[in-house]
Parts: sequence; C-alpha cells; structure tokens
Amino acid sequence: GAVDVSLDPNNPRVIFAATWEVLRTPWMVSSVGPGGALYRSTDGGDSWTELTSANGLPKGLLGRIGVVVSPARSGRVYAIVEAAALDDGGIFRSDDNGDSWQRVSTDRGVRERDYYYQHIFADPQDADTMWVLAGGCFKSIDGGKTFAGVPTPHADHHDLWIDPKDPNRMIIGDDGGGQVTLNGAITWSSLLNQPTAEMYHVAVDTRVPYRVYGAQQDNSTLAVPSRSRESAIGIGECYPVGGGESGYVVPHPANPDVTVAASYLGALTRYDHRTGQSRNIEVWPEAGSWGVQVDTVKYRWPWTFPILFSPHDSNVLYVCAQHVFRSTDEGGSWAEISPDLTRNDTSKMNDARWTERERYATVFALAESPVAKGVLWAGSDDGLVHVSRDGGKKWTQVTPPRLPKLAMISIIEASPFAPGGAYVAAHNYRLDDRRPYLFRTRDYGKTWTAITRGIPADDFTRTVRADPVARGLLFAGTETGIYASFDDGAQWHRLQGNLPVVPVHD
Repeated sequence: GAVDVSLDPNNPRVIFAATWEVLRTPWMVSSVGPGGALYRSTDGGDSWTELTSANGLPKGLLGRIGVVVSPARSGRVYAIVEAAALDDGGIFRSDDNGDSWQRVSTDRGVRERDYYYQHIFADPQDADTMWVLAGGCFKSIDGGKTFAGVPTPHADHHDLWIDPKDPNRMIIGDDGGGQVTLNGAITWSSLLNQPTAEMYHVAVDTRVPYRVYGAQQDNSTLAVPSRSRESAIGIGECYPVGGGESGYVVPHPANPDVTVAASYLGALTRYDHRTGQSRNIEVWPEAGSWGVQVDTVKYRWPWTFPILFSPHDSNVLYVCAQHVFRSTDEGGSWAEISPDLTRNDTSKMNDARWTERERYATVFALAESPVAKGVLWAGSDDGLVHVSRDGGKKWTQVTPPRLPKLAMISIIEASPFAPGGAYVAAHNYRLDDRRPYLFRTRDYGKTWTAITRGIPADDFTRTVRADPVARGLLFAGTETGIYASFDDGAQWHRLQGNLPVVPVHD
C-alpha cells in the first residue's frame, strides 16, 4: 500500500508516491518485498511511472520509503530508502525531478529501524536544508551529505511541520506528543501540557481516594490521583513507580506505597514510595540483550508480561515468561511453578528483524480465582489456555475449541462468583482475522461458550472484565472502544459515550 506522497509545491501536477510491502505476524515483521517502490506522476496522478535502479535507486527488493519534493528548488527531490541489502539503502537525492538519483548518505543513525520511521522533510526556503526523523531528529544543510542531531524534548519522531513562510517555526510530533519551536529547534515548548499518554494496562490501589497506576509507551510509569484538592490533577501530584514503558504496574494490596512494575526483557522492580527506594527483583538475571536469538535464553519474556498479587494472600506474587513464577517475599526469590505453557515452536522465535526486545511463545495472561485459592488460569500469545486447580502443581490444557490455533490470549478474567468460572478475550488480527473472540466457562474449561453477540464482526477484542459485585455484568474492550453486557455475555451493548474511537486494552 501507499505509505508516503509528496506534491511539488511549484507544480502540483508532479507527484511522488512510495509504496510499501510489509507483513506483521505475531512472531515477525518483514519490511521488504516486490510491492516496495517509488513512483512519479507528471499529470496530477492520472498515470504513474515506477522509478527503479535504472534511475539510480537501489537494486533488488525495497522496503519503506520516505519522499519529499523541495519547495525551494524545482526538480530537487529527497528520498530515504530501505533496501533488502542493508548497505544499499540510504538518503537519495535527485535534481531532475526523479529522472536520476544519487545516494548522498549511508548514515545508519538517520536510518534507525527503517520500517518504523523513514520520515523526510525539505526546508521550504533552502534547497540544501532537509530533516530526517527517526529515534533522533537530524538536520542536513548540505543536501543530505552530512547530518547533525538536533535536541528535542522527546525521542521517537514521526512527523514535522515547517512553516512555509518562516522555517524557524516548526511543530514536531513524537512519542511524547507535539512540541513547537519558534527559533529553528534551538528551544521547544513543553511536552508536559497535553494528555497524550498511551497506556498499556491500568490498576488501582486501596487508598481513599485511590490512585490509578499504569505504564506509558515510551515514557515512565505513573501513579495518578483519582482526584485533587486543586482545580485539576497536575503533574506535580503524579510520580513514577519503577518498571518501564511496556509493563504492568501493580500496587501491593495491603500496602499501596509498594508497587511492582515491569518492562520488556524481564525487567521487574519493587518500588516503595515512602522511602523512594527501587530495587531489581527480576526472576532471572539473563533476560537476553537486544538482538539475541530467543532460543538461546533461558526464559522468554514478552514485551508485556503479567504481574499478579494473589487475591487470597498479598504476600504471594506471580509473573510469567513461558512459565509461571511465584514469589512469597515480594520478589526476593522465585519458584517456577509450571511447565512451558506455550506451543514452544522454535521456528517462530528467531526472526532477525523482530528479536530486538520482543519474545514470542510466552504466557501473556494470568488470573487467579478470587473465590477459590490456587485456581490459576494462564493464556499464551500462541493460542493456548491452561488451568491449575492446585496452585500450580498440575496444569491442564483447556483451550476453547473454537479459538483459532495461534490467536493471542490477551486477558483472562476469573469469575468473582464461581470457582470454575472464567472469561477469555483473544485476538487474531495479525493473521488477517479481525473477528472478536470472547469465551466463557463455568466448569474449569471443560466446556466454553462463545459470547460475542452484539460486537461487530470486525471489531476484535482485547480485554474482558467482570464486575465484582453485580453478577453477570461484564465489560469488554475492543480495538475501537468499550461494550457492556448485563447477562453474562449473552448480549453486548456499545458503551462508548464520549470516549474516542481508540483501542481499549484494560
């Protein structure tokens, strides 16, 4: 599909467009293919010509391409190109409207994670000045030959607007939100003035008033008060609680000053807000560094792994890799209490482009029955559900028969009322299946009932929760919002209100 387009401001009948062939499965990403190409139209898009290696672009398969036409000089075009052969990619420049190209830079810094960034922008008044966005922000003043890093308030940049009448006035979009500069990126406005957090999961503690906890993508974890004595809840009343961007944050049920928080590669911390002390409580010291083959590490930690305090004993803490682990001393020591609860398919573990920080074939969901001590439910990211009725001594595979083989088990919710009851939310969209998957069992997984009536066939499900007081009241989070059921899942009703169309993970 088309991924970038640029019109010549001096002749809008000249258009450049980039297409990209990308495949993202649960276990890998492929960012190059025959569909990757750069095209040019000179008649306003009525017809297109593919620009190839004959024009000076890389040979072989191409990946993601960013392209921009310079408003300051007719015929000047810049492109940042991902190629199947890493050394063939780079920054390319044309001075004849794309008839011929020369590679002006092979700088790897500006091409960090090609499939994730690849954004390029031209100064509206100086043809030799251009910008490239990646993890960092980079500027060239010599037509792309050399680049200098530009300080910005946040990392991971995805968009840039340059005022066509005043290039010193810009707006940048990054994983911290949006910021404005009026002096050519010497200084920027604050990012602490907008609610742009992308939260993975949420939890609340037992205080009155309570606090809400969560991890922000590419930002710190947070504890936020549910209300304030001021006119609004300000950043000064919030504080980080350890862990990192990608994990669960769970307050201690009996001592809400203590939180356990996680991040990718098995990172796990215990934080005490009274003392400000944070300590490492990782299960295993070798989680595996970035780029390490998955089958060489002892434990496979997913990007987001479950953390659970037992509802029956707040001294008992659980976390999951491909196994379930239990601690009785707040992470001081750990015991492995399950076998590998995944399909353990090693052929899906070592894709060269997707082992930097993620792991596949892991336990992604965990729950303990609040009414029956020792009844544990575990769900894997490769489509398996297991239950233990004796605190982890024995596990039984009870996957719903109607669940697709490799669907990700996103959330398991143990019934607040029935010892053998549980609800499962799963999704399979990375295998081109956008259907919702919600299941209910009342007999420890011996039988399952699909409970998706009322949810559109293409609104895939991410979470399900049961009200702990009102029996039969359920809530489901999907890719587009929230639904409620008043009859234990027999029928769902949209509960969107003024909530934007957003994924709801928890």
